[in-house]
Amino acid sequence: MKLMKKMMVATAVTVAAPLALSAPAMADEFPLVAGDYTTMTGIYLEDAGWTAYASFLAGEWKKNQDFAKSKGWISDYKIYYNVDPRDGEPSMYLTRTFPSWPSGAEMEKRNKEWEEFDKRTNAQLDTESGNRAKFRKVTGSMTLQEATVR
Repeated sequence: MKLMKKMMVATAVTVAAPLALSAPAMADEFPLVAGDYTTMTGIYLEDAGWTAYASFLAGEWKKNQDFAKSKGWISDYKIYYNVDPRDGEPSMYLTRTFPSWPSGAEMEKRNKEWEEFDKRTNAQLDTESGNRAKFRKVTGSMTLQEATVR
């Protein structure tokens, strides 16, 4: 009986020791490093809406993105056409890249800065967004996190 217990303990130690030793080493060797976040918003445009929406993007949207970039809230923004959209897919995607999620307090601070910068009321902004709904539809959004190889 004693011999059986010794063999079981020896077997357990023989199997468990390499696993215990390799776990921290494997964690240190994970080949990917988490990076910045990018939000991607899909926009579907009606046939007659391209010029109006392009004007909005080149004007108001760009002005707002440049402001956010000047504050360090985002590091980049881009517009992508969906060259070969399948039925129901967005016509374009708008992206914004940022290094980290702001806290609630930071979001409140940013909102106040936006209001000072933009000089429009929430009611005005809602009306303008509703006007764009005549020719564009937001189809959804997602947030991606970049991963780079070590």
